Amino acid sequence: MQQTGTGMGRREGLMLIAATVLTACTPRQVSGPPPIDLFAAASLREVLDALAADHLNKTGRTVRVTYAGSAQLARQIDQGAPADLFVSADEAWMDWLDARGHVETATRRRVAGNRLVLIAPAGAPDAPVDLTPAFALNQRLGDGRLAMADVGVPAGRYGQQALTHLGLWASVESRLAPGDSVRAALALVARGEAPLGVVYATDARAEPRVRVVATFPAGSHAPIVYPAARLRRSQGGGDAAAAQAVLDRMSGADGQAVFQRFGFTRSPVR
Repeated sequence: MQQTGTGMGRREGLMLIAATVLTACTPRQVSGPPPIDLFAAASLREVLDALAADHLNKTGRTVRVTYAGSAQLARQIDQGAPADLFVSADEAWMDWLDARGHVETATRRRVAGNRLVLIAPAGAPDAPVDLTPAFALNQRLGDGRLAMADVGVPAGRYGQQALTHLGLWASVESRLAPGDSVRAALALVARGEAPLGVVYATDARAEPRVRVVATFPAGSHAPIVYPAARLRRSQGGGDAAAAQAVLDRMSGADGQAVFQRFGFTRSPVR
């Protein structure tokens, strides 16, 4: 009888272990509605984190934000990444997605603007910079490189336009440290790995390890705008009404106040 009892105990123990493993491997059911997936340009991280937190507090709905370069995100959406909303750092990549049928065109609007600046590490010598064709940018770099986003990324395209307009592009084109987003360029300067960088004014404001040494003339590049739109999700559905509520919050008075608090400018209405 004792041996039989021991056998039953072992079997019960094995069954308990199996049940525990099965429970641990089974995905937990998350209560409440699914999150709203927002794909956004890397330069929007701080402001959209604040807006997402505010939206959760006021509506109980989570906004899950994925940040990267606009080009990278647009290609991911085109390849089937499930996103409800997209905010680009320029019109070109929104146009690209729109032409491929991914955008609910009627919902498209501009939610913010920005400025383009030249930055240096915070501890660098405070030498004056005058962004004119006479500025010896190549000499100012010394043995280093100019950090900026790749020209296929909006920030890189704006930077190329500005430097070309000022007659400085040819002198630095072979001395770039390109990144896949404006935040990659920002990080190089913040770490002291590049003596100068071209970023948005809001990026410089968000990083205490850099300082702005000059602002590019507004007329030297195309206006920096952030178009936003709801997407036609091809995978997993998506709650169109909930996504629209987030878009409306970004473009409404409350959302615009938050954008301005983080240093963004108002953008011309599209």
